[in-house]
Amino acid sequence: MTINPADLEALWITLKLAAISTALLLLVTPPLAWWLAHSRARWRPVVEALVALPLILPPTVLGFYLLLLFSPLYLPGQWIQALTGTTLAFSFSGLVVGSMIYSLPFVVQPLQSSFATLGRGELEAAATLGMNKWKRFHYVVFPMTRHSFVLAGMLGFAHTLGEFGVVLMIGGNIPGETQVIAIALFEHVEALDYASAHLLAGGLLLISLVLLLFIYVGMDRRKRAWGYW
Repeated sequence: MTINPADLEALWITLKLAAISTALLLLVTPPLAWWLAHSRARWRPVVEALVALPLILPPTVLGFYLLLLFSPLYLPGQWIQALTGTTLAFSFSGLVVGSMIYSLPFVVQPLQSSFATLGRGELEAAATLGMNKWKRFHYVVFPMTRHSFVLAGMLGFAHTLGEFGVVLMIGGNIPGETQVIAIALFEHVEALDYASAHLLAGGLLLISLVLLLFIYVGMDRRKRAWGYW
């Protein structure tokens, strides 16, 4: 049995969404993760709770409020439409924004944990050599925490692959635009097309298992290298 073209297109949209969302998160979250790891501000727990909120908030709730924010009926959506000439609601761009928010804790928390355990000696030595904060990050922080960046990226990517509630609320189910593999799978089940559903579900199961194996094998090697065992 071969996968049909519509499902292949949904798979491509899903992979593209996961890749773009993860890449953007890895670019924008390190400063936030660093601040959460080292700040002593009284309102840090509030920011930390907001970052972790998607872990327990039902995806449909998050998707509903994001849909309202993206809608031209409300001020944020009106600003977006005035600046870009289009709306984020029911668009691939809206899916990217929603996916970034939904997967935010899966990228921030591994980086935050890694930054919190980073030794200060190397950073202080780099500062005495005249390196500014960006050079210290490039030459000291990133090389020492690159495994955490890989872990954060894989967790964010894997989490985005299985999105359903958020993407359905924000993007609807537009074939070739916002229809992701999880929605295509749901459609096959609704139509009692279990053969196609098995094919999509089995593919997602295999991809998820491979990603988790990479994550745990990498973590195991890291522990051995650090002499934990």
